[in-house]
Amino acid sequence: MNVAEAPDPELLRDPEAYARLLEHVREAVLQGVPGPRAPRSVVSDSWHRSLSARVDPDEGEAPFVYDTGDLAALREGHPLAPVLPVLRQMLVSIADDAEHVMIVTDADGLILWREGATGQLLRGDQVGLVEGTRWSEAAIGTNAMGTALATGEPVQIYSAEHLVRRYHTWTCAAAPVRDPETGVLLGSIDVSGPLRTVHPAMISLVTATAQLAEGQLRAQLAVRDEQLRRVNMPHLEALRGRPGALLSAGGRVLAAQACLLPSTVDVRRGGGTVALPDGRLATVEPLEEGYLLRLSSSGAAGRRSRLRLEYLSDGAHSTTVDGREVPLTLRHAEILTLLALHPNGLSAERLALQLYGETGNPVTVRAEIHRLRSQLGASVVQTRPYRLAADVDADFTRARTSLRSGSAADVVRVFRGPLLPESEAPAVREERETLTAQVRQVALNSDDPAVLWSFWETACGVDDFAVLDALLRTLPATDPRRAAVSAHRARLA
Repeated sequence: MNVAEAPDPELLRDPEAYARLLEHVREAVLQGVPGPRAPRSVVSDSWHRSLSARVDPDEGEAPFVYDTGDLAALREGHPLAPVLPVLRQMLVSIADDAEHVMIVTDADGLILWREGATGQLLRGDQVGLVEGTRWSEAAIGTNAMGTALATGEPVQIYSAEHLVRRYHTWTCAAAPVRDPETGVLLGSIDVSGPLRTVHPAMISLVTATAQLAEGQLRAQLAVRDEQLRRVNMPHLEALRGRPGALLSAGGRVLAAQACLLPSTVDVRRGGGTVALPDGRLATVEPLEEGYLLRLSSSGAAGRRSRLRLEYLSDGAHSTTVDGREVPLTLRHAEILTLLALHPNGLSAERLALQLYGETGNPVTVRAEIHRLRSQLGASVVQTRPYRLAADVDADFTRARTSLRSGSAADVVRVFRGPLLPESEAPAVREERETLTAQVRQVALNSDDPAVLWSFWETACGVDDFAVLDALLRTLPATDPRRAAVSAHRARLA
């Protein structure tokens, strides 16, 4: 959520003079003649939308949609009702002191709640700023509530920046509030009052309050998710290890077993068969609340691609998908390396940091991922977060496994050279240095000439004095390899 631009210094020095200037700007725009200055872009765009909706700039007024009786049911069922105490705590006392009114709308601009000092409430009554009226741009033109809902961003509207004349003595700041589960707009939070009381911090305050409300909704969602997991976990356990997941009513994955899934599954009401982004088929069964997802165990659509990465080499790296070799740039090989090392996925920001360091740009990463997906297929590299959805066989992960549980011979059999030796990506370089150091130590600790010889044949070990000395110590005098090692050691000395 971006905070809107700060008020013009001229407004803060002389609100009345600034209001007159805005009036001249508005009149010039409506008459189609040059004015003293151009309106702010957010205002100009809003005027255009409002006029296209046939809002009358001189006689428009907010339509009265619901009476008090009908409004009570809407309030009770609205998603912002649970966070109303937080909004009151943050804004009402400040609104009272600043002679403002706090307002909460739904996503269509309908005023659900309005609180503030009695004098300001009466002043709001005179212009229809009351509960039950609609303040969308299409209904009443440019205003902070309607424009925040139209743009999805916080905004502050001053005096004659309101398209409709009757609101020119008002200033208002509003910020949208979104559902933490779906991202859809739930409504807006607004503080409105007389122009003479405008304060540069009001837009920041309203924005911070909206973010706090979203945080409260997110915390409440987490509690509901945990309750849903606890109640429905027996359904997932009944699959007895077969791939499946518990989903929220909106399709978010709450718990999964034996499968990798996107964060959200597109479910239809009532369940049924769904196709995952990688082509796998799944059956979604409605529960009392939420869904149980079962992954299909057969069928071509459910087959995962096989991705093979041979990146431990003194020469060129090799990438194959289902046996088909795909020529990749070094950057794309670096991305696949990092995704293979992080099977749960990486965000664009994390991936940018690991590829480029502190100067990394997520936009650059997104472009590279787009090109990589066009080469390998969307079923191999998935998004949100970026992750591999194929069966991955990478020599560097096999080397890691051998280091933990294999013999020294197994380790050097996999390790045929440094990991992407030309890469300067910080995370790849760190992995390369760590893996090389571990394999080197395993070889030195083995005192096995075959293991030492295998490591010496790589670019990592060929000029390593400790490795050369260990070979000379362990190779029998009659072994012809000893002469080659001795000659190379002498050239380095």
